[in-house]
Amino acid sequence: MSDIVNGLGRATAYGALGLVLLVLGILLVDLLTPGKLGRQIWEERNRNAALVLSSALLGIGGIVFTSIWTTYEDFGKGLVSTAAFGLLGLVMMAVAFLVVDLITPGRLGSTLVEPEPHPAVWVTASCNLAVSAIVSASIA
Repeated sequence: MSDIVNGLGRATAYGALGLVLLVLGILLVDLLTPGKLGRQIWEERNRNAALVLSSALLGIGGIVFTSIWTTYEDFGKGLVSTAAFGLLGLVMMAVAFLVVDLITPGRLGSTLVEPEPHPAVWVTASCNLAVSAIVSASIA
């Protein structure tokens, strides 16, 4: 029975950390795109903004999953490792976004919240997932 209670405690800690990292991901995408992201997605039903945010959340989720899956025996070390790799993933996604913005015409953030579908959204979403795959692979 104590194994179950111990497992629930660890799952709660990792789950809470994962939620914090996901919220940070939402805030980061909101910071990199003009306007309020919540309004763009929920009120204006902007598919571009939704796809960019979704890819960032899937990317962070993948990094957190991989970090937990390959975690250290020491619970505290595993929790710190998951936080560190999750934060690294967020930073790397932001850097990748800024690099794509620099090498493409116009302002990427503005393009991503246009009401009409835009191909740059798929490039940005793919970049988010590629960065998260790279970070995830570095964990194992």
